[in-house]
Amino acid sequence: MTKQETIEKAVAYFDAGYACSQSVLLAFAPEFQLDERTAKLISSTFGGGMGRLRQKCGAVTGAFMVLGLRYGNELPQDMESKLHSYKKVRELNQQIESLHGTSNCYELLKKHATEAEIEERKHHKIFCRKMVGDATGMLFDMIH
Repeated sequence: MTKQETIEKAVAYFDAGYACSQSVLLAFAPEFQLDERTAKLISSTFGGGMGRLRQKCGAVTGAFMVLGLRYGNELPQDMESKLHSYKKVRELNQQIESLHGTSNCYELLKKHATEAEIEERKHHKIFCRKMVGDATGMLFDMIH
């Protein structure tokens, strides 16, 4: 699948109602033989800045999950893989923050949507959809 197809797939999941975290993970799940149901469940609580706590952006945490699938460690003693995967997380986070100024859900929403738009759930179309696409594209470049 091309980068553009992967972005479109993630955005289509988001448009269908999946959380930003789910949308990103689901777009990459087949690449890692991760079944769709498991991907949906694992990432379901990370939307809204992790359970609507408005902390780390869900699109970003979904991307972090994919980085774990690509670079993560399986053995606790494998410090090389662990530290490498942490480095990849920091790199992706830095790319997001360079583009958007932050990777914090609350700060992103405050910057791009009014309280009324958030209350009416319009922020999804105003900005969250873009974050899903941006995070997916950056992630694609990092793992391919």
